[in-house]
Amino acid sequence: MNLPTAITTYLTAHNARDVDRAIASYAPDAEVIDDGRGYHGTDEIRAWLAGAASEYTYTTELISGTRLGEERYDVVQHLEGDFPGGEVDLHYRFTLRGSVIVRLVIEP
Repeated sequence: MNLPTAITTYLTAHNARDVDRAIASYAPDAEVIDDGRGYHGTDEIRAWLAGAASEYTYTTELISGTRLGEERYDVVQHLEGDFPGGEVDLHYRFTLRGSVIVRLVIEP
């Protein structure tokens, strides 16, 4: 899969629970929607990342990555862990602006 550096850097950092490196992939005015909740700006996204890193233990496997438009990508990851249900395939729908993430929507 030929994904932009911002996405691969973010995914690698997020999987390693490296919040500082993950947040560096975002624009200051970025937005994340996860589990129906919105997080706006790097302070809120940082808090969300820190919480997500400590709430559950899980592993991820990159299943696919598809370019949807000029700056939009859909990445599917398979997660297994101690969260409710224990297993899920999630779509990470990224919107980029240049070399940074401006929007990420995570949903089944």
